Amino acid sequence: MSKEKMKNIKTAGFNLKPDDKNIKTLFNKIKKQFENKNIKVILEKKSANMIQEEGIEFNQMCEKADFLVSLGGDGTLLSLVRNSYGYHKPVVGINAGNLGFLADITIDDVEIFLDQLLKGEYRIDNRMMIEGYIKTKENRTKSFFAFNDVVITRPVVSKMAKIDAYIDKEWFNTYKGDGLIISTPTGSTAYNLASGGPMMYPLTEAFILTPICAHSLSNQKPLVLPADFTIELSSLNESVVAVIDGQDSYTMEKGDILVIKGALEGAKLLHRKERNYFSVLREKLSWGDKH
Repeated sequence: MSKEKMKNIKTAGFNLKPDDKNIKTLFNKIKKQFENKNIKVILEKKSANMIQEEGIEFNQMCEKADFLVSLGGDGTLLSLVRNSYGYHKPVVGINAGNLGFLADITIDDVEIFLDQLLKGEYRIDNRMMIEGYIKTKENRTKSFFAFNDVVITRPVVSKMAKIDAYIDKEWFNTYKGDGLIISTPTGSTAYNLASGGPMMYPLTEAFILTPICAHSLSNQKPLVLPADFTIELSSLNESVVAVIDGQDSYTMEKGDILVIKGALEGAKLLHRKERNYFSVLREKLSWGDKH
């Protein structure tokens, strides 16, 4: 577990959940709490326009802020982590959404969190990121980073996806069905879990390959791989769709190759020191009563 600490806690860059009628009121309340602790608040431009406030460009916010704050649900945090990844700034999620596996600071806990933050009573978790690219048969490439997962799936409901999978250049399986999820441990509680894949402790470094509605049960089971393997996926169909963190999608034609590996650096998630992953699982998944 990382013992990394921030050099400064003077400026927080905020990104807000889009299309939430209550977000302006929440933001103004939290902004005042930050400023009362002498932490300057800067707001990303699109979020600022949404609530009729002053803001700056996203890249400027990332450069100027000592840490970044997502005010929203897990989707808002996911987007902020991905888009700010190159700046390697710690990101904390204040939960104004519903489930909140990642955005774990509640609105009521903001004051406590800030007091602990200024006392150095926090931790920074390094979460595995996926680094990948799509190489077309014309030799063009499209690079990306993913925090939760990469999903390769059929383009239309009426078609079955047929996906050839290679590990370190060696063929090991052809997946037939609705598609395949390649998840990080952080993303293991998302689409992977809903599709029957295993949950993994989020600081583990591994890939989880989980078939979606497999058409053959004999060779279509979830598989966990160390993060130092390189995975290559290609389609035996005319086309499939690669979806990155549920937010960006790319059409892959026959002959295109999706290449996935573990990124050299993880994403930095800022948490309260006492946050316990297993307590979060018990709460969010309504696990059994304590005896």
